[in-house]
Amino acid sequence: MQTTRPSELRNLGPKSDAMLASVGIHTHAELAARGAIDAFVALKRAGQPVSLNLLWALEGALTGRHWRDVARDDRLRLLNELEARGLHL
Repeated sequence: MQTTRPSELRNLGPKSDAMLASVGIHTHAELAARGAIDAFVALKRAGQPVSLNLLWALEGALTGRHWRDVARDDRLRLLNELEARGLHL
């Protein structure tokens, strides 16, 4: 069975791989199972240096879109989801 590392997805690279591995996400399937919001929250709570650009990149990686398109089109929805999970930036 072949596994796809997060860095092989659009918008993500080796730094993203390392950060995601620190919270137990090593494959595309694991990232998809957690979702962009849950992965971002886990990274933030683990003390990783996250920014909203990473959230846009994670969502874009999972949906096959450029992170700038995510930031433009999904910003409010994603920020509301973060707030609903008790994460205030």
